[in-house]
Amino acid sequence: MKYTQNALDKIESIAEQNGYVIRFERGTFQSGYCILQAKKVIVINKFFQTEGRINALIDLLPQLEINFDALTHESQKMYEEVMSLAAEK
Repeated sequence: MKYTQNALDKIESIAEQNGYVIRFERGTFQSGYCILQAKKVIVINKFFQTEGRINALIDLLPQLEINFDALTHESQKMYEEVMSLAAEK
């Protein structure tokens, strides 16, 4: 996968299609992201470049409750690719 803004947008849409809100804020969270009290809000460190944002979402997606059937066909393919990348880590 190439670390481009287009790839980031596609990964963000996977979470958004399942009701998650993604915010880019500054914070002192170590891993670059946090989940706010199970409210389906994902906060990613705003100082991350595109590659860092993508890596944070790749690390996070396996922990989220994703309804595969609710995703568009394009998002399903991206989700499978992201999950295979996450499994390699």
